[in-house]
Amino acid sequence: MADITKKVGERIRLLRITKGFSREKLSELSDINANYIGQVERGEKNLTIETLQKLIRGMSVTLEELFRHLDPMEKKDVLGEIMEDLSARSPEDQAVVLQLLRTMFDWEEKKHGKS
Repeated sequence: MADITKKVGERIRLLRITKGFSREKLSELSDINANYIGQVERGEKNLTIETLQKLIRGMSVTLEELFRHLDPMEKKDVLGEIMEDLSARSPEDQAVVLQLLRTMFDWEEKKHGKS
């Protein structure tokens, strides 16, 4: 099988284990045969879009979460690093960081008399 098939399977296995699910539990949650899930995780089977959707719904993850670390883009700048770090945080944490940045920028502008 193609390298991408193995990578997707490994990522599915990692997410399943991280969620604390056995193959049988994921099978129940996603309505997919547990043996088939094992074949997918080993990279022996290609997934259809429909099956992929069932799996991510069963694990309560998004497509973005599934593919996030599959083939990471090269970090080219600080903003990219910040975006990557924030994408793994909760919406509440993201809001706090945004407020901190705004406060810091306001302070900087006042310090330099730009208000």
